[in-house]
Amino acid sequence: MAHDAPQATGPSKLVIRNIGLVLSGALEKPILDADTIVAENGKITAIGRFKDCNTDGATTTVDANGTTVAPGLIDSHVHPVAGDWTPRQNQINWIDSYLHGGVTTMISAGEVHMPGRPRDVVGLKAMAIFAQRAFWTLRPGGVKVHAGAPVIECEMVEDDFKEMAAAGVKLLGEVGLGGVKDGPTARKMVGWARKYGIQSTIHTGGPSIPGSGLIDKDVVLEADTDVVGHINGGHTALPDDQIRCICEGCKRGLELVHNGNERSALFTLRTAREMGDLHRVILGTDAPAGSGVQPLGILRMVSMLSSLGELPAELAFCLATGNTARMRELDCGIVEVGRSADFVLMDKAQHSPGKNILESVQLGDLPGIGMTIIDGIVRTQRSRNTPPAGKVPEIVSGR
Repeated sequence: MAHDAPQATGPSKLVIRNIGLVLSGALEKPILDADTIVAENGKITAIGRFKDCNTDGATTTVDANGTTVAPGLIDSHVHPVAGDWTPRQNQINWIDSYLHGGVTTMISAGEVHMPGRPRDVVGLKAMAIFAQRAFWTLRPGGVKVHAGAPVIECEMVEDDFKEMAAAGVKLLGEVGLGGVKDGPTARKMVGWARKYGIQSTIHTGGPSIPGSGLIDKDVVLEADTDVVGHINGGHTALPDDQIRCICEGCKRGLELVHNGNERSALFTLRTAREMGDLHRVILGTDAPAGSGVQPLGILRMVSMLSSLGELPAELAFCLATGNTARMRELDCGIVEVGRSADFVLMDKAQHSPGKNILESVQLGDLPGIGMTIIDGIVRTQRSRNTPPAGKVPEIVSGR
């Protein structure tokens, strides 16, 4: 079972050189003109050409060997429980497996699969605080899991949200998975959460687990959560006219998930693009779930949206990185000086008909991952889950 990943014990300097392509994660400029990235003490300090970057004193040097560097992928919708184990599938090391799929950051949409999950207010607050503390202390493989997302119940009052926020809770679990299922109550509690800096997500569509129920457009729009969780259903999606109504009726995040309706995901993508709101689209897996654990779920979403949604691959990667980082107020997700040095190094899969990684993704293929880096520390090398890459990076020096 994966436990704490090693952290840097002293000053560190990472140099990634000989990069073939840098994907920024930012829609406004998805490709950067650079072949070198430098990070010191876990933060990006330089992006550019090797001759222009200060690479002296590197503690770790990675030769990218012409591969692509992108921000580490972010899964906006997971359901962690305890450590790197999920009781939903009785599977261990699922988070570590996601790391081998390029995911370096995860956002909890509620620890709803906890056996015996308490529904009383004291219990649910205690569990949220515990989960937030536990997952920030324990980082399986180095993955950053933002957890501690309570599922709200009707008996809660404003002081409960104030108390949780003061203890470090920054997320709500999916509204609709607990006792709160109506618009007016949800809106009131979402307002309390927002007042104290807690971000909210709502379950959208048909029921997914015992205790959940249908959440339609009227409840979604009235609740006004920060993120419209799995707008393409988790698993059952709303009708197209309701999805369009949600897209047009609010300006909140539109989350597309792997464990949802693919056709509805493509419909949402087209609608957001028509509206000029591509920046609102973010990606998650909604796993672990009844359909299992999907270590390559975010990569598969990127590939599907690019190939079937006719979205340039460099923009599709933004939905899984920079869009989510900005929506979730994270310091990762974009290759930019000052942000966390979280990267995935990848190349087109061997024998893909695409001429390069972008063309191969637009043809529907998954890239091969050769390395993941979190906080400037190499966490994995050749992925055990993706197809083998045409080219792979290597560590040429380090201590």
